[in-house]
Amino acid sequence: MPTTTATPPPDFEQIMAAFQADCARIVEQVGRVMVGQDQVIRQTLVCLLAGGHVLLEGVPGLGKTLLVRTLGAALDLSFGRIQFTPDLMPADITGTNVVVSEDGGKAFRFQEGPIFANLVLADEINRATPKTQSAVLEAMQEGTVSAARTTHRLPSPFMVLATQNPLEMEGTYPLPEAQLDRFMLKVQVEWPALEELVVVLERTTGAARDRAEKVADAAAIERMRAAVRQVECGRHVMEAIGRLVLATHPTPQASEPVRKYVRYGSSPRGAQAILLGAKVLALMDGRPHVSLDDVRSLAAPALRHRLILSFEGQAEGVTTDQIVAGVLAAAE
Repeated sequence: MPTTTATPPPDFEQIMAAFQADCARIVEQVGRVMVGQDQVIRQTLVCLLAGGHVLLEGVPGLGKTLLVRTLGAALDLSFGRIQFTPDLMPADITGTNVVVSEDGGKAFRFQEGPIFANLVLADEINRATPKTQSAVLEAMQEGTVSAARTTHRLPSPFMVLATQNPLEMEGTYPLPEAQLDRFMLKVQVEWPALEELVVVLERTTGAARDRAEKVADAAAIERMRAAVRQVECGRHVMEAIGRLVLATHPTPQASEPVRKYVRYGSSPRGAQAILLGAKVLALMDGRPHVSLDDVRSLAAPALRHRLILSFEGQAEGVTTDQIVAGVLAAAE
């Protein structure tokens, strides 16, 4: 049966053009400050516009914190930073009730924690204990914080950008699988090339410092998020995403590397992350529908943190990126 894609309404062409122009301006402003991290900037923006949260992984000093600050400046969004340490408590993140003087007496008043911001930087999240890491779970999933039997709604748009040092480094705690699954994408921040490193040195050691200018605001982000939901996706693309995610599970029908090295495959959230991210990529490229190339581009960042390797896979140094690449190659 042939696959058809619905024709977008005429005014969607204008929405798509505005979306593409806004994205270009945001990427340009962030790129003025962040050098050599074009892919990281693009994937982080995809996550924001899809309404997800992003996990940034890389060794210290590669600009993960700078990226979040610069994105907040370009979008004129409120910014909160949480420096995760082993002694950090959940109330330090969400806030707590404090006693205040009111009308000649005493009363409890909720004092908001740093998570009450549009963009929340959870810096070095894997240096805190699992109990504290889980404090952001409700906020990421529901957009709310509960304290003293009262639910407090977080501002919109809301996005957690967590930075993580590689687990081989001392003093790190692996994130619980349930929390990892809440991150739409896991983005690897790589070392810059020589030419890019030279530009970094020029920009950071001279008298002049590049700063991002405001090119959007919260209302613009909400409009762009609404536009993403209007992007069409053919059934054949959805089926390809479904097959891709199912192929990461070590079933008898799976490939030999998956059966041998994977303990648990991706959850359905992995498929949702790929599809929503692919819709953003389509609009960024000026297309009203999702393509299979969009799916391939999002497969690794959407699935790498959702696969749990077996003991044999960990012992042999197999990475989840290698597993995803093999699954993609088998699907060609």
